[in-house]
Amino acid sequence: MYAAGIVRDERGRILLLRHRLWPEYRAWGLPGGYVNAGERLEDGVAREIREETSLEVEVEGTPLRVASGFRHRVEAYYEARVTSGRLVLDPAEILEARWCGPDDLPAEISARLRPLIVGFLRP
Repeated sequence: MYAAGIVRDERGRILLLRHRLWPEYRAWGLPGGYVNAGERLEDGVAREIREETSLEVEVEGTPLRVASGFRHRVEAYYEARVTSGRLVLDPAEILEARWCGPDDLPAEISARLRPLIVGFLRP
C-alpha cells in the first residue's frame, strides 16, 4: 500500500517534492511512500513526510482519494497539516521542494496525479 500527504501551508499552497528515483517526466509529486506491514495508513503518511522533509504533520480525516488498478499496489491520499519542524530534505530521495499554487505547478507531475492536486487547490 502506498500513502501520500497533501500538505498545505498557511497561504493555501501544496508542498510538492522532486523525487530523485522517479522518472524525470513525472519527478514532482506529493510526499509519501509505502506503508510498513501493520502500520496504519495515517501513521505511514506522517512517517514518510517526516523522513522526506523533517516536517511533523497531523494527518486529517479519511483519505481524499483512493486509487487502484495498478499492478501491485493501491494508493491513498490524505490531507496533512504541519504541526512543527522546518523543511530539511532527505537528499537520498528528494532533490527539491516547492510550495505550489494552482498556477505554478511544475510540468513534470504525473498526468494521473495532476487533477487531484488541482482539484484540491481549487475547491
